[in-house]
Amino acid sequence: MKARIKWVEERTFLGESASGHSVVMDGDPAAGGRGLAVRPMEMLLLGLGGCTAFDVVHILGKSRQPIKDCVVEVEAERAETEPRVFRRVHLRYVVSGRNLSRAKVERAVQLSAEKYCSASIMFAKTAEISHAVEVVDLEA
Repeated sequence: MKARIKWVEERTFLGESASGHSVVMDGDPAAGGRGLAVRPMEMLLLGLGGCTAFDVVHILGKSRQPIKDCVVEVEAERAETEPRVFRRVHLRYVVSGRNLSRAKVERAVQLSAEKYCSASIMFAKTAEISHAVEVVDLEA
C-alpha cells in the first residue's frame, strides 16, 4: 500500500492514494492553515471509523442480519504535549434494521475491534478505546 502527499500552498496538502483517489488536507488556522479541508489528524479518525464500519456491515451481512444503516460516531482526546497522540477514543455505533439481533451487532463490533480492523488495533497501542452500541429497530 502506498500514498503520496503533495504540498499545495500554506498548510494545504493533496493526498493521493495508490487506488487513484485524492483528498485535500489543511491545517488549523492557528498553525498557519486556512481551515479549508479535513485536518490530517481528523483524517486518522475518519479512517478508523471507516475501517470499523466496513467490518461491522460486512460481518452483519455475512450473518444475514437485515441491516439498513450503520453510523459510527468517533470522539477522541489527544495528549496535551507533543507528539499529541490520541489518548482516548470512543466509538458509538448506531445500527438500524428490522429485528436485528443485539448480540450479533455487539459481536460484530467486538470482532472488528479485536480481530479485523487494523486501524482499531493500531489506535489501541496508544489510546484507551471504548465502544457503545445502539440498535434501532425499523418498523415495517
